[in-house]
Amino acid sequence: MKRSILAAFFFIVIGIIFGAVLVSDLDGVDLGFAQQKQVKLGSDKTPAKTDLNLQAANDAFVKVSKDATPSVVYISVTTKARKPEGKEEEFFKFFPDFRFHQPEGQTQGAGSGVIVSKEGYVLTNNHVIDNAADDGIEVVLNDTRRFKAKLIGADPLTDIAVVKIEGDDLPVAMIGNSDDVQVGQWALAIGNPLGLNSTVTAGIISYLGRGNLRLIEDSYGVENFIQTDAAVNPGNSGGALVNIYGEVVGINTAIATTNQRYQGYSFAIPINLAKSVASDLIVHGKVERGYIGVSISQVDETLAKANGLDKPEGVFVQEVVGEAAKAAGVKAGDIILSIDGKQMKAPNELQAYIASKHPGDKVKLIVWRDEKKLEKIIALKPRTEQANVAANGGGDENSPGGAEEASVKSMDFEKLGFSVKRADSRTLKERDAAGGVIVSSIKNFGEGASRGLREGDIILEVDKKPVGSVNELEKIIKSKKGGEALMLRVKGGDNRARFVAVMIPKD
Repeated sequence: MKRSILAAFFFIVIGIIFGAVLVSDLDGVDLGFAQQKQVKLGSDKTPAKTDLNLQAANDAFVKVSKDATPSVVYISVTTKARKPEGKEEEFFKFFPDFRFHQPEGQTQGAGSGVIVSKEGYVLTNNHVIDNAADDGIEVVLNDTRRFKAKLIGADPLTDIAVVKIEGDDLPVAMIGNSDDVQVGQWALAIGNPLGLNSTVTAGIISYLGRGNLRLIEDSYGVENFIQTDAAVNPGNSGGALVNIYGEVVGINTAIATTNQRYQGYSFAIPINLAKSVASDLIVHGKVERGYIGVSISQVDETLAKANGLDKPEGVFVQEVVGEAAKAAGVKAGDIILSIDGKQMKAPNELQAYIASKHPGDKVKLIVWRDEKKLEKIIALKPRTEQANVAANGGGDENSPGGAEEASVKSMDFEKLGFSVKRADSRTLKERDAAGGVIVSSIKNFGEGASRGLREGDIILEVDKKPVGSVNELEKIIKSKKGGEALMLRVKGGDNRARFVAVMIPKD
């Protein structure tokens, strides 16, 4: 009996101990039917304290993305039937995302846009909606609402277009001032690249006033882009480039690429220009743009030296081709240093500034002529009122330079990299030139070729002195010292006059 009581007590103690183990540490005993042990992942360390400035920047990007993204829309475009143009691929590309081909030559593509008013006006690129079919433009908001859009107007010279949707509670973008943008500032590109809606990328402003990309084929096209390294791709066209305050400072337009995809740099139209064009399109349905009426080119070191400037600045007037400039007394050979107090450094800067003006507006030019500054007030005129190219000078047709000079028929200016020959009367008549000598050959990579002189050009003047013979040209060139520059006024095969500056090599 006593042994039975001890045995029972033993089993009770064992049961209590076993039960305690089950309750207190079940995870530590593998019973086959119990819950398995949980695996702990990650370190026990606490996060390091982040620099407050870095945290603030991070928070700013998050806030900008939240604030700006809703106003950027997806634009789907079905085009009218059009035969392929067969153009060669170019390095700088507009990038509407044309992905689907429809029967009978139609295409369906996509781009982006920015809602700029509560009335439903959407700013985008001309090349996004170009050749759109009737009722072929659809706008999709960030909140997935879809609208059929009406084309209000487009301006190929700036690649800006405006479409309109009808809707309530539309998210409207904040508009910044692109004149305040500086190289090195952070920027965010927002759009719909490759069909990936509402994509945000970040980078910096890497250049201002980028021109000469030849995206717009018209000679009056305005290319004055903000360059950034924020990643963009086909489908970003018409989307927003915003600053760290969430303000739109540019409309993303093109990329530099060899493979139709982002390779490091993209280009946006400054919002000040886009806003001016959009306002005209909304009010008038077209752009009421004023023109000075000049053909202009870059001032380089040689051109500056030939005109007595200490350094390259301003833009050079190659031709006066409109009544506005002619009436104000602007002449070919002038250098426009500033407009309305704004210094000019490149032709595209002048074009962009004037593009925001209207016919009848007056602008003040400071021009450099004969080593003096002159002030000219110009009342801008519409492009349709431009006059023909002004008549070119070049000497007295009946005074070729005398028998001795006329006997010299050709000459090689080896150091300048070109040769000339006497121009006969028939050639001068065909080229509408009163006198001059013809550039008969150009040395590859020589001074003349590098400055833009071409075979077949007729040299009309040198340093504003008419050239009637080969001997006259030789005398003028010999009067110059090494390191000095010559200003040649020439007429090309298109019968348009222009200026070419060449440097006399030092011995």
